[in-house]
Amino acid sequence: MRNAPTCRPAVPRAAAGLAGEYREACRRSDALFQLVASDALSARPIPERHRLIFYLGHLEAFDWNLLAAYTLGWPRFHPGFDHLFSFGIDPPPGQLPADQPVDWPARSQIEAYNREVRLRLSAELERLPAGALAAAIEHRLMHLETLAYLLHQMAPQDKQISADPAAAGAKREAEWIAIPAGDACLGRRRSDAGYGWDNEYEAHVAPTPAFEISRYKVTNGEYLEFVRAGGPAPPFWRGNGPNSWRLLAMRGEVPLPLEAPVYLTQAQASAYAAWRGARLPSEAEWQRAAYGPVAAGEAAREFPWGEEQPQPRHGNFDFQRWDPAPVTAYPEGDSACGARQMVGNGWEWTETVFAPFPGFEPDGFYPGYSRNFFDGRHFVLKGAGPRTAARLLRRSFRNWFRPEYPYVHATARLARS
Repeated sequence: MRNAPTCRPAVPRAAAGLAGEYREACRRSDALFQLVASDALSARPIPERHRLIFYLGHLEAFDWNLLAAYTLGWPRFHPGFDHLFSFGIDPPPGQLPADQPVDWPARSQIEAYNREVRLRLSAELERLPAGALAAAIEHRLMHLETLAYLLHQMAPQDKQISADPAAAGAKREAEWIAIPAGDACLGRRRSDAGYGWDNEYEAHVAPTPAFEISRYKVTNGEYLEFVRAGGPAPPFWRGNGPNSWRLLAMRGEVPLPLEAPVYLTQAQASAYAAWRGARLPSEAEWQRAAYGPVAAGEAAREFPWGEEQPQPRHGNFDFQRWDPAPVTAYPEGDSACGARQMVGNGWEWTETVFAPFPGFEPDGFYPGYSRNFFDGRHFVLKGAGPRTAARLLRRSFRNWFRPEYPYVHATARLARS
């Protein structure tokens, strides 16, 4: 790949304040677990994932394994829990976990372990290497979103979910946006300040031919036409159609919000796009539409809306809401080309198989974080969902799931050549 003078480095993020960010992330995770009824912690809301009780111990076990055992070289005080809660699972279809609730420790034992981990780490937070502490923060924040997927599948009586704030839509504009041929800026430089996961490296440019991209995410109302024509119902819809569909929202079933983005699998998104005579964008096309540069001489933006740090008016992210807003909301978050909500209100599927960038090197502490999923069976998602933390909104961040995975807050945007 050639160098791109318009792909400037990512804006550095100050290392100062990471200890405060870590404590705030811990506060957020504690608050989330308080939303779950105690007798529901042994539940497995998503068959392919661990029981909720695993995640109660996983966050602290990860921090201890990374920050204390690996980084500081401290001896282990509870090696059994360090191992039991070390890693999540992503089993192939048809190979579901078979553990039972009695196989897990009591909540009181896990909470005692968590308190001891935090107590021992608390005096060292300001002295820990910035990269290690940033990894712990982001890991915890990513699991807050994973836990939201789990909560979404739970019965209303097993969780305490507050009502979302109002989010008004705006007037629709032209549906298709023409993007001229040019370079997409992908990844980040190893010399960039701030943190990045291993799959975000190395920075390079990808020449992209001219294409068109839809201004808005696909809505429930648009996808409903596909279902009425014989297409598959998306996983968050409930009912037996054709006119009785309801949406599984965080607080329970609600009338289908036609102007909200549809949550669906990558396979369903691809099928819908083909039915519309379009396709899903590639990762490079998505990146160019979201961050530019769109015109000659421009530089890639730090965020779709420019260089300003994320604010609530820019989109539905950073735990503002539990459920999506109308696809026309948040016009102040438009990208340089005029596409709306490219960050927030639902991750967006691409047609790109998750694979390493040129120059990829696995992370020393977590070598399987990305490498284990370079299997040709996972696809890249870009953007963010309602429960994606602001810290993860950097333009190089990549998400990935299997094409049939039905639980992620993921939607789609169409492209055509």
